[in-house]
Amino acid sequence: MLFRGKRKDGEGLAYDENEDHAPPNKVSKTFSAVDSDDSDDVVVCEISKNRRVSVRNWNGKIWVDIREFYVKDGKQLPGKKGISLSLDQWNVLRDHAEAIDKALAENS
Repeated sequence: MLFRGKRKDGEGLAYDENEDHAPPNKVSKTFSAVDSDDSDDVVVCEISKNRRVSVRNWNGKIWVDIREFYVKDGKQLPGKKGISLSLDQWNVLRDHAEAIDKALAENS
């Protein structure tokens, strides 16, 4: 017979149903960036109906967040699609804004 899992003394499975031990309960992960106490968002602008740029202080660090939002139960919630840039990354992007504009002009 094929057994899966750990074996106890070479016989049977590690979990014995006759013991008084119950298997550990699964804990569901619940986290909402909107409801987090250590998140301070300042919405800088709305790029489109469902996209916005915000500056946030999260876990003691400042981030520039460019993110899509969706509506659920009348609330706007952040989606998975987006990017959070550290201050260093934001400064690199900002310093290259002219080069980006030039490349856009050449490709238009």
